[in-house]
Amino acid sequence: MQPLYKSSLQVNTDLNTLAQVLEWFDQLNGPPIPYHAWLECQLALAEGFTNAVRHAHKGLPMNVPIEMEVRVYADQLEMRIWDYGQPFDLHRCLERMPQELDSEAEGGRGLRLMQRIADSLSYTRMADDRNCLLLVKKYLPLP
Repeated sequence: MQPLYKSSLQVNTDLNTLAQVLEWFDQLNGPPIPYHAWLECQLALAEGFTNAVRHAHKGLPMNVPIEMEVRVYADQLEMRIWDYGQPFDLHRCLERMPQELDSEAEGGRGLRLMQRIADSLSYTRMADDRNCLLLVKKYLPLP
């Protein structure tokens, strides 16, 4: 199945590039993606990107790239974020986290938020020594 639209972006390991990442994602705000699904995916992208900067690339030079790709289909959106950090077991980490989100906590909510938004969420070590966070969000296409 070919995507209707595909876009990618590469940025440095720098939280200051979050605005650029979100601006890039803004181009997807429209059909076939319902607004609510787009908004949730925007939040998931921000969480995934910030996790890559703060956790996966912690201690790495700022010029280490983080690459993102979005593929839009008639009924779903696929988001991929690649990092060069140490791999970890996403599902084990989620199992150990509390089910309820602490709205007062300063951090630690990103993975749980992404899990709630996604219909499918995975974190896989690739052959090129990168990790790929894959989030799939399904939706009913707009008429």
